[in-house]
Parts: sequence; C-alpha cells; structure tokens
Amino acid sequence: MRKLLVTGGAGFIGSNFIRYMLSRHSDIRITNLDKLTYAGNPDNLRDIEQDDRYRFVKGDICDADTVDPLVRDADVVLNFAAESHVDRSIGKPDDFIRTDVFGTFVLLEAARKHGVERFVQISTDEVYGSIESGLFKETDPLMPSSPYSASKAGADRLAFSYYVTYKLPVVIPRSSNNYGPYQFPEKLISLFTTNALDDKPLPIYGTGENVRDWLFVTDNCEGVEAVMERGTDGEVYNLGAGNEKNNLEITRTILRELGKPESLMTFVRDRQGHDLRYALDTTKIRSLGWEPRHSFEDGMKETVSWYRDNRRWWEKLKSGEYLEYYKSHYKREL
Repeated sequence: MRKLLVTGGAGFIGSNFIRYMLSRHSDIRITNLDKLTYAGNPDNLRDIEQDDRYRFVKGDICDADTVDPLVRDADVVLNFAAESHVDRSIGKPDDFIRTDVFGTFVLLEAARKHGVERFVQISTDEVYGSIESGLFKETDPLMPSSPYSASKAGADRLAFSYYVTYKLPVVIPRSSNNYGPYQFPEKLISLFTTNALDDKPLPIYGTGENVRDWLFVTDNCEGVEAVMERGTDGEVYNLGAGNEKNNLEITRTILRELGKPESLMTFVRDRQGHDLRYALDTTKIRSLGWEPRHSFEDGMKETVSWYRDNRRWWEKLKSGEYLEYYKSHYKREL
C-alpha cells in the first residue's frame, strides 16, 4: 500500500487530486493535511470521508510538530498547500511568505530527515512573469510580478535547492490557470459563473485583454501524477493545455453558456502589477506521455454545469454561512 501525504488537500486542486487518485488506484492511502483557511472546504471531499484509504488531519504546514510524524509515515509528499490569490497577496503579503515559503521549508526538512521516495512541489506558471509572445520553457528565468507569485517562486527554488544540496528526490510541476468544480468563488471562472447565475455584475479588470492558458483541473491532476511517477529528480515540468483566452473571451463564454446578457459585464480598475499574458511550452511533460483530455469548450461546459447544479455548495461560501459553520464545527477562532 503506497502512502501519500497531500498538503492543502481541502482546497480546489488538492481535493480534485485526492478524488482523482482514489478513483484510479486501489492500492494507495492518502493523508490530507490542511489548515482549513477560508479556501479549504471540508465539503470538497464530503463524498470520500468514509473511504478507509483516506484520512484528514487539520494542521498547518508551518508547524513542524504536526508535519514531522505525517511525513515520516509517507512514501510521497505532494505540497499543494499555498496561499494562492493574487489580490489577497497584494493586500496582505506576509501570509503568503509564511505559508508558501516557510511552510515549504518545514515540509522539505521533514522529507529530508525521513528520506521520502519523492517530494512533489506544486508550482505555477505565474513564477515566470508575463510574456508578450512565444512560450515559457522550464529553463527560462523566473520574474514573478506579485507577492503571491514571488512566494511560489521562492518555494519552487527552495525545493530545487534541496535536490541539489541534499539529493532529495524533488520534482516540480508548474501549472497554468486551473478551472473546474470545487474552485473557491473568488477566481475568474468560478466567481463570474456564480455571479452570473445570480444576475450580479462580472467585474473585469482593465480592458479584459489579459491572457491565460486554461487547464481543466482533472487534466492537471493527471499531469501531476505523471510527474510524480515518471518525472526525473530535480526537473521542472510545465503543465498547460494551449487554451489561450483573454478575460473577455472567458466572460462571454460563461454568459453564453448560461444564457445571460453581456450587460452584466462591468469594467473595473486594473489590478496592480497585472501580468498581461502567460503561456507555456509543454513539450517536456508531453514526453512523459501526458496530454490534456478536455477541450476548452468541453471543460467550460462541464464547469458551468457543475456550478449550476451545485448552488448550495457555493451559495454558503459567498454568503458567509460557511464561516459560521467553520467556527462551530472546527472550533477555530477567525
């Protein structure tokens, strides 16, 4: 029985990864370590709570006393835990440095101490910064533009240093923008879809011309597994789908899927330090036999349908009801 420690597994990508792995493999056991901040939602994994291959531990990756025994009992560590919203990092960057950099350090130290088979540090295309034309390769310099992306770049390179210095078997997938079910409704697609369902304005930064490569979350999970299983120690792998869309295209796709008017589009002041375009060269990850299964059109239909059919899931997040549930159920002060 292979044992995986997944940090941040109650978040969007982490919860999808846990569900994906349990559906694909009978011979694994997954421990999910999550602090349950605002974006860590127990409802994301409600359907697998009773699976005897799954265990949840509430805790902080910055707490070495919590981390150490969990890493000791793991064959593989996958670090999904992160503060990850750019707007929040602009307002309060210290949380991002603590979790994304120091928390990664705590995990790496435990992994080095206990000799794990593999340490998978989940990174992001945002560490490269913006690119006007062409595609970022794994060997390109990192030029992060926000406190969030800088904290992820720091964690990315810290993990690599543990490979070089201590020979820790580290691999680093850098993923483009993910979308899909269970995404906290503050990111572009989840926010705009849920706003449109309620006939609320869709606030578009600047002119709406910022471009991202959109990767369906399950495709990303398959890519992370490919890197975990077949990647080379010390290597970085770009994960993207080649679905370059600007924010106006995304917004119109959502409105069209829901039959909502474009009058819901509202242009607001641009974000500070807003990168114009991200785009990745994915030749390297494709050499491992991975490629995305979802077209952008199919992925968006599935995503929009999920939010339409799971209104109760996101309504309580946007109403604040979840915060009250969180206080009473987990007895944690907010």
